[in-house]
Amino acid sequence: MKRALRVSSHGRSQKGEAASQDKRHFRSRPTRSPRPNEGTNAVGLPATVSAAELLEQGSDRQFRALVQNMLTIARRVEMARDYFGRLIHVTGPQYHLLVTVAQLQGTSGVAVGAVAQVMHVSSAFVTCETGKLSVLGLLKKGPNPQDRRGALLSLTATGRMKIHQLIPEIRAVNDLFFGKLDADSFRGLCTSAAALVHGSQEAMRYSRRAEEAYL
Repeated sequence: MKRALRVSSHGRSQKGEAASQDKRHFRSRPTRSPRPNEGTNAVGLPATVSAAELLEQGSDRQFRALVQNMLTIARRVEMARDYFGRLIHVTGPQYHLLVTVAQLQGTSGVAVGAVAQVMHVSSAFVTCETGKLSVLGLLKKGPNPQDRRGALLSLTATGRMKIHQLIPEIRAVNDLFFGKLDADSFRGLCTSAAALVHGSQEAMRYSRRAEEAYL
């Protein structure tokens, strides 16, 4: 028995060794080591970014302020979305789905996958919420002539009426929310937001791979 234990201890599988190497790599993975006095804040913490474009005189203070502002904006966007949903007795995400379908459906409807892509959610989420909204009489499914396994989504007459009734309130909130931007700032924000969506997707892929290796 003792000998068997010794063999088991020394006979680590290649998979186990690879996992250990991944864990060590994850623990010790800085983008690069900060230079002396580079990006330290008041308590001497190193900068949270290393790209020169994101540092101001070696400091990440402006970057951190941007992240805090973005978190505040994200929370308030969700609060506004939830408010619109409550006005028509649905959840915030369900309101978002209804508006997205209304924008994309055209004359024949829009595929589930297309809605999911625009909303940056899974097709399973769209399918699940579509079922709930269909029960409420706000959304309907129709056959997709290009894909017999799929369906085309469109608003019912009741769904269209509810969204149209919301338009004055949506405009009031959106004008207040984004009204501080001039035309140039708005165009710049649209470009920056699209770039951040792409970059955040890559960051989430990296974090998932790193977490899997670490765990």
